[in-house]
Amino acid sequence: MAKEMPQSTLFYGHKKESELSRLGMRFSKCWQLYVLFLLPLIYIITFKYVPMYGAQIAFRDYRFTEGIVNSPWVGFKHFERFFRSHEFWKLIKNTVGISLYNLAAGFPFPIILAIMLNYARSERFKKTVQMVTYAPYFISTVVMVSMVLQFLSPRVGIVNVIRELLGLERVNYMGVPEYFKSIYVWSGIWQYTGYGAIIYLAALASIDPTLHEAAIVDGANKFYRVWYIDLPGILPTIVILLILNTGQILNTGFEKILLMQNPLNLRTSEVIDTFVYKVGLASQTINYSYPAAVGLFKSVVNLFLIVTVNRIAKKIGETSLW
Repeated sequence: MAKEMPQSTLFYGHKKESELSRLGMRFSKCWQLYVLFLLPLIYIITFKYVPMYGAQIAFRDYRFTEGIVNSPWVGFKHFERFFRSHEFWKLIKNTVGISLYNLAAGFPFPIILAIMLNYARSERFKKTVQMVTYAPYFISTVVMVSMVLQFLSPRVGIVNVIRELLGLERVNYMGVPEYFKSIYVWSGIWQYTGYGAIIYLAALASIDPTLHEAAIVDGANKFYRVWYIDLPGILPTIVILLILNTGQILNTGFEKILLMQNPLNLRTSEVIDTFVYKVGLASQTINYSYPAAVGLFKSVVNLFLIVTVNRIAKKIGETSLW
């Protein structure tokens, strides 16, 4: 004689079936969207999560012939080697210095440009300025660095030609370590300000125009309208981009710095990304574990920073990434 099932089991079983049926109905109703979602999901899993398996070589003495799993486990040996190396503080100082300089100098420019364009009356002028400021974004890093090197060349560079006409001495800018950070940061501002302004222009366009009309009726000038309407309106966008940029403090960009480096400015131009490349791929001694440990350290610090800044932003205001 078959035993009767408990009532609670029947209840939860029925509930589970109803949830599954609802999920199936949702999927059948919007299956096109789920198919579209599938491709980026596969891409992220394949190229972002699967490579994480190889991060364990930072904790092993990786040997190509033995593979990742069979290579001996050494714990934090490579991390300790990096922390005790004479390069550690120099790399941290250069990397953080360039990133903070870039953040402090480069972050306000797209906001200022977007606000100024938003108040431009002539559509032709507005589009011309947008095109001129946006165009450098399409220049490849190699070409952009070549242009910077040509402009600053001590023999034929236009900057030194002007200095000579003014009666000043020619300067080898790329050979002076103290100039490297400024050249790197301001060339980046020239290249990316127009691109960054597009995001803020979109945010400004979403502000209700009746707020400006009411402010004009009340006699507010442009400064007060920017301060009390525009900036609060785009504040969530500013906070989100600031959080994302803070999470990239130790990612200075490998390609551009490597192209701008030379033996004379190496004291201030060597950063973590170029160091990882040199000890990992450009070195004659094959050692993948040490650069992997350095790269993993950088990623962990970036993750810690983005979580911390996001939490602070959430505590201070209502805008945050999650």
